[in-house]
Amino acid sequence: MQTLISNISKRIRQVYQKAEGFIEDERDFPLSQVFLNATFQRFVTDNVSMLKDLHADLHDDWLRLYATLDVKGLYITLSVDLKLIQMEMNKDIQLIVFEQISDTTLIEAKFKNIVQKIAVNFALFFYQKVLNKDPLGMILEKLKVIKVKDDLLHLDLNRWLGRNRSIIDTLAKVHVNHAVLREAELVIIGNVNLTALFRKMSEEPVDNWSVEDDLADTKASSIKQK
Repeated sequence: MQTLISNISKRIRQVYQKAEGFIEDERDFPLSQVFLNATFQRFVTDNVSMLKDLHADLHDDWLRLYATLDVKGLYITLSVDLKLIQMEMNKDIQLIVFEQISDTTLIEAKFKNIVQKIAVNFALFFYQKVLNKDPLGMILEKLKVIKVKDDLLHLDLNRWLGRNRSIIDTLAKVHVNHAVLREAELVIIGNVNLTALFRKMSEEPVDNWSVEDDLADTKASSIKQK
C-alpha cells in the first residue's frame, strides 16, 4: 500500500512538473482555411438538404461566408462579411459566434422564370432598404443552421459534433477559449484540460504511464479532425 501511494504521489508530482507551464499558458493551434471548410462541409452542409454549399474565405480579422441554397427550384448563392466574436469548444460546448459587418450580396441565382427573379430581388431590396434588416441570418436560421441572438449569428456545432464520440473525447482534453482570423487561417487559442489528463493518468497502469507521451498525444489530437 505504501508503494502504491508513493507511485501515485510521484505521478501527480510529475504531471505538475512537466505540464504545469503548458496548462497555465494558452497556446495557439492554427487551422487552415481548407480544414475549416472541410469541417463545414462534413458537419453542416452534408446535414442540411437545402444547403448545397457553405464555405468561407478567411482574411485578417474577418471572413467572407458563401452560402448556396436550393429552395424549391431556386438555386441561389449569397455572400456576407463576418467578424468572429466568440469561439468556445470543449466537450460540452462547440459554439462559434459571428457579427455581420456587411449586407448580404447576391452572387449568383438561377430562376425558374422572370416572376421569381423579380420577387427575389424585391425581397432583398425590401429587407435591406425598407426594414433595415438583412435576410441571410433569417434564411440560415429557418434552415436551422444558426440562431440569431442580439443581431449576432450563433453557429452551434454541438448538434452535429455531439454525435461523434471521438471528437468529444478529443475536446475533453483541450478547451478552446477564443480564436482569431488570419489570411487563409483560423488560429484557435486554448489550453489543456488538467482534469482529462488526470483521468487518463488514473486509467493507465503505473508501469506504462508517461507524462511526455500524454502531453504529446494531447497536443496532436487537439488539431486533428476525426
